[in-house]
Amino acid sequence: MKSKLAIVKIGGNVIENKEELSAFLNLFAKMEGPKILVHGGGKKATQILKKMGITPKMAGGRRITDAESLEVVTMVYGGLTNKTIVAQLQALACNAIGLSGADADAIRAHKRPVKNIDYGFAGDVDDVNTESISNLLISGFVPVFCALTHNGKGQLLNTNADTIASEIAIGMGHGYETTLYYCFEKKGVLSDMADDNSVIKTIDSKTYMELREKDIISEGMLPKLENCFHALQKNVYKVCIGDISMIDSEPDLYTTLTL
Repeated sequence: MKSKLAIVKIGGNVIENKEELSAFLNLFAKMEGPKILVHGGGKKATQILKKMGITPKMAGGRRITDAESLEVVTMVYGGLTNKTIVAQLQALACNAIGLSGADADAIRAHKRPVKNIDYGFAGDVDDVNTESISNLLISGFVPVFCALTHNGKGQLLNTNADTIASEIAIGMGHGYETTLYYCFEKKGVLSDMADDNSVIKTIDSKTYMELREKDIISEGMLPKLENCFHALQKNVYKVCIGDISMIDSEPDLYTTLTL
């Protein structure tokens, strides 16, 4: 029987709100068993780029990471954000270790090929080093991954944090029963965007297709759910979406996705 492993991804809205982040980290520290945290940090990177007089470049909601931007996202994701989270977890007796994909050769990626848009130093994941990550878990560490990977040739790459969380869950799914948690500002997938409590508690593949056809799920939630079902098809046991209360020992409302 496989051991259970929780992979939790937090978004910018949690990271940017000090009270929300503190509340989340308190809940995360109390989660029992092996666990991994994945975080982004795009909002802070954008703020610092602007302070430096650099205009952030975006295309279709995705960051274009030129050489100048890569320096800033490396400092923000791998430094300021990552180490702040690690220090706060250590204060909660959670033995966190801050990592990028380059550390312990944990996550290799390649530079996204140029098609219609050149995303610069954006990385698409090739491989997750499950042995390295397992060794950290077995040693009692709680890995905290930022949204940076590497190509094995000395180049860091900016990589979507949702994707990193999903790929880690898929990779670790061979040895663990992995549950992937996406924490964001809503309580889950909503049947009515105007009603924050209209959470759809369970969605399987069939329900998902029906919700898409009725346009109940559309726009911003679609890529996230596509990512979720991709993970479920590749060894991940289940995926949960909701706000930070989802990881409480007695959670209230959230959405569980299964095949």
